[in-house]
Amino acid sequence: MTTFHWLFGDQLGPHYLSPGPHGPGRDTPVVIIEALSVFRRRRFHRAKAHLVLSAMRHRAAELGDRARYVRAETYREGLRKATGGAPVTVHHPTSRAALRLVNAIEGVRVLPARGFLVAHEDFRAWADGRGGQRLRQEDFYRWVRQNHDLLMDGAQPAGGRWNHDHDNRQPPPRKEISLGAPPPYRPREDDIDDQVRLDLDRWERSGEVTFVGRDGPRLFPATRREALAALRRFVTERLAGFGPHEDAMMSADPVLSHSLLSSSLNLGLLDPHECVELAEQAWRSGDAPVNSVEGFVRQVAGWREYVWQLYWYFGEDYRHRNALRHQAPLPEWFLELDAEAVTAHCLATVLAQVRDTGWTHHIPRLMLLGSHALQRGWNPAAVTDWFHRCFIDGYDWVMLPNVVGMSQYADGGLMTTKPYTSGGAYVQRMSDFCGPCAFRPTVRVGETACPFTAGYWAFLQRHRSRLEHNPRMAQAVRGLDRLTDLDALLEQEQGRGDAPP
Repeated sequence: MTTFHWLFGDQLGPHYLSPGPHGPGRDTPVVIIEALSVFRRRRFHRAKAHLVLSAMRHRAAELGDRARYVRAETYREGLRKATGGAPVTVHHPTSRAALRLVNAIEGVRVLPARGFLVAHEDFRAWADGRGGQRLRQEDFYRWVRQNHDLLMDGAQPAGGRWNHDHDNRQPPPRKEISLGAPPPYRPREDDIDDQVRLDLDRWERSGEVTFVGRDGPRLFPATRREALAALRRFVTERLAGFGPHEDAMMSADPVLSHSLLSSSLNLGLLDPHECVELAEQAWRSGDAPVNSVEGFVRQVAGWREYVWQLYWYFGEDYRHRNALRHQAPLPEWFLELDAEAVTAHCLATVLAQVRDTGWTHHIPRLMLLGSHALQRGWNPAAVTDWFHRCFIDGYDWVMLPNVVGMSQYADGGLMTTKPYTSGGAYVQRMSDFCGPCAFRPTVRVGETACPFTAGYWAFLQRHRSRLEHNPRMAQAVRGLDRLTDLDALLEQEQGRGDAPP
């Protein structure tokens, strides 16, 4: 009997079909299922829906007669249509829900995960060796580099340091509106993209599915060829300038020197091995400085791998963590990406970027969008769902640890040593957002009070009893005692409620 191999929509690169003891045969027929129920369950960003469907359909076209592309209401229905109940293999899916599904279908055999550097069993051995405690990203990252001989000079890190953050946290250049980096790779749409857009329009008109955000033109790769072109463009033209300003934010230059490769990695179009190896080659050939290469390698081999592993290691209960007991619902203006309703220039600018592209880089995500949600006490599960739906690179495994652990501190410190939030001074230092803003970063109370500055102090006061015992937060908490206008500030912030800042 014929055995089929099932490719999920985030398993689209050639490494998911490489033959071997833990892969499909060279000529094994491939099944790709477009399940409408996925889009019914969540209100995704329109650009994300477009990208995923375009990538799936392009992959099926590349595979030709080898692929059976099925459109169905559910994955189960699609699998029955495609295989008629024949045996199926599939690489370990990237979400717990998908893993439960494939394990529940008779005749489906789950193969080891691909698309990551570290095997699950290897991470578990590392984590268990620490008693499951203090699983800090920095320690994991160094372990990965040593085990994979990545950016190493013998037993020592390349450039003599493991961490080049000191060189990679520069503010944006003043009196400039752009970093001036070479432009990133942008793909050209084709007939498949046109048909995807027609289908999305039809679903919306019929009321079957609704989306948020804007769609088009497609900004991110949907094929292996496009993804490789984007990787090469980044490494040859943009990597050298990536490091110094990777934490900076600029109103008119949202991409700076960032790689824009996260969606290609998370669709499976690129393998992390090839990304970090190409970056290391650029350093060894003298084409990029070590701080920029280390910063990129840290994102791919450090943070991405770390988040993927913690998603599985922490277990299903992790998604329900809410150590700070935040319960407020997300306001309508945030859910609808209504940037025009927002006065604060930083938040309005970033929310418009999400609305228009489904993407911002990691600092706006953490220190603006996530920080505002944390300060306002929004429910972390709802915040996680929003990030999952609204970002083109957002998947359950990506956003659950990033939001619950890193952004919302809802795990109480399992992942990070402190909450990541700040006042307007940080925004002013690391961006050019504050100049034209109606609010002032140094003002806490009154009409020009910065919502991040006031929100920061209100957050500290609300959680004072917990945070005053945190060594990294104790000094900030003591600062509350020096505020002569604290009562007025708290009354002001309570009055603001969920109104757009």
